[in-house]
Amino acid sequence: MNSKPTVQVGQIVGAFGIRGQVKVEPLTQFLERLEKGKKLKLGEQWLTVESFSIHKGRPLIKLSGIQTMSQAEQLQWQYLEAPDEKPTLEEDEFVTEDLIGLSVITVEGEKLGVVEEIFANPAHDVLQVGEILIPVVKEFVKDIDLDAETITVQLIPGMRPGEEEG
Repeated sequence: MNSKPTVQVGQIVGAFGIRGQVKVEPLTQFLERLEKGKKLKLGEQWLTVESFSIHKGRPLIKLSGIQTMSQAEQLQWQYLEAPDEKPTLEEDEFVTEDLIGLSVITVEGEKLGVVEEIFANPAHDVLQVGEILIPVVKEFVKDIDLDAETITVQLIPGMRPGEEEG
């Protein structure tokens, strides 16, 4: 397992309780990377997640070998890494980073540009294509074709800069 590339999936932000659990600030959209039975790298050591739960919106995990609150407290601000494997996605799910650089066209065939950035919002992500901001919801994003490297969108009046709402 040591030779696989890893990716940061969380930062330990504190101890929880007296049995060595730690509070984790997730650095991944895929919390299953932190679930029970998963192997995580802490420094140079691989540890197994013995338990996983959510407390006040934040993952709480118990790592093998960490038995006391004192041991857990010593881990504060350290990063957890997981093997850099793409999670299994449903047909209509995408890893956000895969969308950056894709060409964006309207349903009428007009080329708008490429996805320059993606803003994560609580309700939904937003694509930035030049000065146009497009919410990633079915009403506006009609098709994402990773093979063709295109995103087809339906804009409404007022979405383009300087355009009046209809």
